This record gives sequence, structure tokens and C-alpha cells, in this order.
Amino acid sequence: MATPSPSSLVFSVRRREPELVVPAKPTPLEIKQLSDIDDQEGFRFQVPVIMFYKSDPSMKGKDPVKVIREALAETLVFYYPFAGRLVEGPNRKLMVDCTGEGVLFIEADANVRIEQLGHDIIQPPCPYLKDLLYDVPGSEGILGCPLLLIQVTRFICGGFVFAIRFNHTMSDGPGFVQFLNTVGEFARGSTDAPSLSPVWQRELLNARHPPHITCTHHEYEELLDTKSTTIDMDEDDNNNNNMVQRSFFFGPKEIRAIRKHLPQHLRTSSSTFEVLTACLWRCRTIALQLDQSSTTIQVNNKITG
Repeated sequence: MATPSPSSLVFSVRRREPELVVPAKPTPLEIKQLSDIDDQEGFRFQVPVIMFYKSDPSMKGKDPVKVIREALAETLVFYYPFAGRLVEGPNRKLMVDCTGEGVLFIEADANVRIEQLGHDIIQPPCPYLKDLLYDVPGSEGILGCPLLLIQVTRFICGGFVFAIRFNHTMSDGPGFVQFLNTVGEFARGSTDAPSLSPVWQRELLNARHPPHITCTHHEYEELLDTKSTTIDMDEDDNNNNNMVQRSFFFGPKEIRAIRKHLPQHLRTSSSTFEVLTACLWRCRTIALQLDQSSTTIQVNNKITG
């Protein structure tokens, strides 16, 4: 039987009511301050992540929803600030009230096989994001809202989608990967505690009292040069510029191709992150056609040259 094309696919998801998953054991009830870096206005947003898992014969008879829900509860014992809520102190200082209220969790089922979505559809931007990560009304705020929103969607083939949205003030990418690795360890039943324990020492990133500036931070300066140009990446494409949005997939093959353009001594010493970031920055700079004699900085989501 031919696989239906994504354009003709009738895709639907049946969701259960959202629930709160709390830590599996009692956790400290305390207030933890976020760092001054976390307080930046540009970090106060939610980050969606969506992961697709094909059917695995070795997992037959195991419910991914149950496994992930239980592993999440175990993980929150160690990452208990995620089960709390953000509050603001004086001067809008962000703090996490470790209340143990839990994170939002949604159990769902899709009506198709995961392969029917098609390879191109699975790559970002995923047109089914709203189906696979339901935006629970009232959950999208920064203050007083659950810090994680998770939806696990089972497919009829046995595969599943693990979608999650996290508050960026609470974690950066590497930190959140560490959190997810711990969920994976508990899901596999391979540990009673994380192989890498979380550490909360954000006070190390706070400003001195009184503040003492030791170097110039150009990224926070206001450019008064009338010749400067500001490109707002959030503006509508038809408004101030002709920018368009596209998604590209960088797998092992693409990363190897990029490395071939590097000097020999950098091909093995540079991380994948460094290689990809440098490539994207060069391509982006070329595409913007900025004045080569100007100084260029990026502030939040704006490029100023």
C-alpha cells in the first residue's frame, strides 16, 4: 500500500486533560535566586523542543507515556526547581519559588503511523507543532506558571513524539540537555540518581555590590551613528526588509563537509557547535550585505551595523 502524501494526510491527535507531575519524593521548599544573566529581558520566553522516536521492537509492551511520566517524577527530585514557579522580587529580580507544584504533562494519541508524517514534515518548522505540543491556556507566562510543558504522543505504529517547552530563564541548551539525559537514565531504569548531579550556584554570575565594570560590553551600547542600520528579525517580511525564514538540516554528513573548509589544525580541535555556529554566522553576515567598514553587534534578536 502506498504511503499517503503529507498534503493528503488527515492527521489528528486526541489529548487527555493536562495534569501536573510532581517530584516522586518530598523536595526542599525554598526560594532560589536566578542570576543577573538570567534576569535579562531577552531570556524571558519559552523554548519548544520536539523529538520523534520510531517504533523500537525492544520496547514492545512498554507505554512511553507511563515510562516518561515516572522518569520525569524521579528526575524532578533532583531538579526540583523545575517543579516550582517563578516570582519577581525588587527591581524585577527573578526567583524560583520551589513549591513542588509540578510540571504540566499531557498524554496524547495520534491516528497515523509516524512514518506517514514524511521526512520533510518532521524537519523544522514542524506544521504539526500545535498538535504535538498543545499550548495549555494560561501556561505560556513567565511568572507563576509551570516551568515545563510536556506532551507525549503515541502513534499507532508504536513510535511516539516527546515534545517539551521550557522557560529559558531557568535553563540554557546544554543545561536542559543534562536534564533530559537524566530523564533518559531513569526511563531506562539504569540509575537511582543522575550520573551527573545538578548544581545550583547561580550567585556566581551575579554582579558585584556595588557593580564594578571591568570591560566594555559593546552589545549593550546604543549606537548613535546615523549611518547605522538595524535589522529586526522579528518584523514581518513585507515590512522593513525582505528577510525570509528557512530551515536547514545539519547531520553528520553536512558537518563533515563544513569541516573540510577549515584549516587542518582546526578540523579535529573544533567542536560541532563551534563549527556550525561559525558557518551560520558567516553565511548570515554575507546575506545581510552589511557595510564592511562598520562594527556589527547582535542585541537580542536585532542585528545592528
